[in-house]
Amino acid sequence: MAEDKRPASPEDSEPRSYTPASPVKRTLAWIGVVYMLILLALTTYIFYTGTALGNLGPLLTVPGLIGLGAVALVSWRTTGRPGKWPAFTLAALCWLIAAATLPIGIAGLLSNFGG
Repeated sequence: MAEDKRPASPEDSEPRSYTPASPVKRTLAWIGVVYMLILLALTTYIFYTGTALGNLGPLLTVPGLIGLGAVALVSWRTTGRPGKWPAFTLAALCWLIAAATLPIGIAGLLSNFGG
């Protein structure tokens, strides 16, 4: 009997290779993980106490600002774009804004627990 052979496809001739994600994509993924953990904590708090937390807007911007500064530096180190000084300037600006926003966010968070 003749064997049933299927025609060779391009996928069969070459072994598949693993291509890791770029450092910028990995940095963005870590920012996403931080926000996922924050949302998990907020949801768990709602289920535990029956009330939602308010005044969290400034506090929720802090991980994004820190991440944007990190993405600027990682992008500069891996691709060379943006330039060295614009990357450092953007990172410093984002981190200064995050540092200025953090006390406002903590005050907003603590306002939920006042008597």
